[in-house]
Amino acid sequence: MLQQAFDGLVGGAFYALLALGLAVIFGMLGVVNFAHGAFYMLGAFGAYVLLDDWGVSFWIALPAVPVALGVAGVVVERLFIRRLTALDPLHNFLLTFGLALILQDLVEREYGVQSQPYPRPPALSGTTDLGLFTYPAYRVFVLGVAVVACLAVWFVLSRTRAGVIVRAATERPELTRAFGIDVGRWVTPVFGAGIALAGLAGVLAAPMRAVNPLMGSDLIIAVFAVVVIGGLGSIFGSVVSGFAVGVLTALTDFYVPSLSQTLVFILMVVVLLWRPAGLFGREEGIA
Repeated sequence: MLQQAFDGLVGGAFYALLALGLAVIFGMLGVVNFAHGAFYMLGAFGAYVLLDDWGVSFWIALPAVPVALGVAGVVVERLFIRRLTALDPLHNFLLTFGLALILQDLVEREYGVQSQPYPRPPALSGTTDLGLFTYPAYRVFVLGVAVVACLAVWFVLSRTRAGVIVRAATERPELTRAFGIDVGRWVTPVFGAGIALAGLAGVLAAPMRAVNPLMGSDLIIAVFAVVVIGGLGSIFGSVVSGFAVGVLTALTDFYVPSLSQTLVFILMVVVLLWRPAGLFGREEGIA
């Protein structure tokens, strides 16, 4: 059971990274970024292309691909998202949905729908003794990177002036504007950072999961449910619910396999019936 719970923590690491980026983007822009899964997929394919075409190792791709996708996210926000922010949020939802389909189709045309192999780094190909059981070293590394990334985001948001402004603008944008802070100037870098987190999750997923054009669309719906459970716009809630849902899903897959695929949506319904704003969301946010 402990090993299954640890599997859940590793799976929850991907939920947490993706949900964290979604929560920050939604909180500040009010945009439900449906293209988040596509950028996660591009992160995995970015690592694959660097290795297959240019022989660039995983260790270089790990920082390089998220940075490149973060820059791409900045371009997308400046050219497209910003133009529609004054309109109904549905416009940006449809825009990001269309962008996700375009990116997925472009990758599919180039590489097909078959999964592409991506080897684990040789240094992480063995197992690690965790005391009560041994566990694949790469999975331990993934969990460690995800925790470090979440802690780094927490440190920036809570211990720096820029981070405090971003956190305030994410969770209470209207109140932040009332204090005379220009929220708009922070939108572009925050959107880029959220996309970079999706890219980081994609690179980490490449040696573990099938690298194919559909990997993002298969995951993003569950990630949206995780964000809703934690509370739309809640940074802390997204991380906590990501890891929690990962553990609960893994344990359910072990004991009640027939429920594992729908558990996250059952949890979402239960949480919304109890707290419509999510576990860590603010009630006024649902108005």
